[in-house]
Amino acid sequence: MGAMDAVDASVTVDDAGELRYRRAMESAFGLTIPRTLAEVCNPTDMALLVYDMQIGVVSQVRDGAALVARVQQVLARARACRMRVFFTRHLSLPRELMGAFQYRMAMSWQRVDSADQVKPWFVRGSAGFELVPELAPLPSEAIFDKITMSAFEGTPLSIAIRDCSIRAVAIVGLAVEVGIEPTARHAADLGLIPVVIADACGSGHEDAADRSVSSLGFAGDTILTDIDTFGRLLQPR
Repeated sequence: MGAMDAVDASVTVDDAGELRYRRAMESAFGLTIPRTLAEVCNPTDMALLVYDMQIGVVSQVRDGAALVARVQQVLARARACRMRVFFTRHLSLPRELMGAFQYRMAMSWQRVDSADQVKPWFVRGSAGFELVPELAPLPSEAIFDKITMSAFEGTPLSIAIRDCSIRAVAIVGLAVEVGIEPTARHAADLGLIPVVIADACGSGHEDAADRSVSSLGFAGDTILTDIDTFGRLLQPR
């Protein structure tokens, strides 16, 4: 990039998608304050979270294969840049261990009127519980199982991320309106910068997903982007 390769220069993207440069990141009291995607798109202190791309989840949505391919694009780019990668899987407890809320949620999802009719969908060891084979984690990547919607609740994810001095989390996967929105909001409450790569996130209900994305954008703590922009700004370390 020639003369613009100064130590304090970073690349940002304006509303037209054109590259421009800022001479220095904002700072206060010895802290740097990243405000743009370019300022957080650093594989050293950003992680990729692949949310619930399980066989039994992907099979429930329209164009699941296309979503898998888009997530593959992001995953390949992250791996090429040696970014830390985490996966989540939604886990169904056996009926004997389900609590009142777990039954309530399962009855709503499965559209049944009796607890006796509930059938755990994502039982450990079942085919539907496993991640789609196209996204098989590497030995250097972690899988965390959860019974919640936020990937940070009840899992080691926040501990692992903080211990690696990560400050931003890029999120892809399924589904926006069910788990990705609460995960992004929880990340922000933990002081992490959530980055939702919108076209690498799927949904079961398009209108609800659109509302989730709009709500995240309005709140302002989540950075919304797309695969091409993310891939262009992410540079190998």
